[in-house]
Amino acid sequence: MQSTTPSPPGAGRAKSKALFLVLFIVAAVVLIRYTPIKTYLSADRLGVLLAAAGFWAPLVFILVYVLGVCLFVPGTLLTGLGAAIFGPYWGFLWVWIGAMLGAAGGFIIGRTLGRDFAASLIGSRLQKYDQAIERNGFATVLYLRLIYFPFTAMNFGMGLTRVRFVDYMAGTGLGIVVGTFVFTFFIGTLKTAWVSGRWSDLVSFNGLFSVALFVFSFFIPVIVKRLRGDR
Repeated sequence: MQSTTPSPPGAGRAKSKALFLVLFIVAAVVLIRYTPIKTYLSADRLGVLLAAAGFWAPLVFILVYVLGVCLFVPGTLLTGLGAAIFGPYWGFLWVWIGAMLGAAGGFIIGRTLGRDFAASLIGSRLQKYDQAIERNGFATVLYLRLIYFPFTAMNFGMGLTRVRFVDYMAGTGLGIVVGTFVFTFFIGTLKTAWVSGRWSDLVSFNGLFSVALFVFSFFIPVIVKRLRGDR
């Protein structure tokens, strides 16, 4: 008679939470792609909503950014909207805060719903990598952010590992500063020239500087990999 190995305590609960995580991701994608919500993800529609919010517009935008990140709206789209609506400098601030809170939200969801199941799948071979991520969490997260690893996927994915929350947030906060500033400064400068109709401003110092920063941003992953010794 063949014996069966009993499942470890909590295995059923871990599977249930993992299934809920999968359903959450599917529902989020369907909600954003196939409902009227996506029509608000434009500078004009979102701008009207924020104008109605008045003094609370930055807070509303941050909330939209956080929910958007947790619902798998591309971070570049949300960042571009922030820059187009608030300009290069305030846009950078509100985008960075929204991205940090969104990163925290995605991480917590992944950690709460998926970590137990992910841990049950890790064998002896993979366990050392999981432990290495815990030991070098800050450096790992910082590196992945600097090479522009997909933002939302990383939020949820890192929640499945043993990386400490404080290391994750510190690495994210530092790792996205440069890219966020470059993108918001570039989009914000273009929007300012568009609204004012003074396209000659694009050949001013700010205009040329924003273009130079934007071009340079594409080389950041290459530079980081070279410094790290990757091929």
